[in-house]
Amino acid sequence: MSSLVVVRTFHIAAIGGQRGGHRNSLREGQEPVVEPQPTGRIPRIAKLMALAIRCDQLLRSGAVPDASALARLAKVSQPRMTQILNLTLLAPKIQERLLFLDPLEEGKPEVSEKGLRQLSAEVHWESQEKRYS
Repeated sequence: MSSLVVVRTFHIAAIGGQRGGHRNSLREGQEPVVEPQPTGRIPRIAKLMALAIRCDQLLRSGAVPDASALARLAKVSQPRMTQILNLTLLAPKIQERLLFLDPLEEGKPEVSEKGLRQLSAEVHWESQEKRYS
């Protein structure tokens, strides 16, 4: 099973005086550039996908002995934890698309966890990707 790596770039700029010997790149009187924050809410399936990946990491690292212990820690039933962990059985391309779904302004999302349950039962990633498209 291959792993999914998410790479995001970001810039951190100090505002104000010098810190740690580094000079601020802003000139006096210059306003910092503020990127507009996305509006809306993160789709629930994106949050669940991120949770599934994190839970899978905890299991693989040995930090948590098994899914039952993980379910107790998360205060969910063991079958519910299995449903969440089954999201990691989706093809990496599908997982990536779920993680980067656009925020929702209103209404219901196009993708739901319940709708993905049958898809995650499909063993072949190519078949999953064809059905998901």
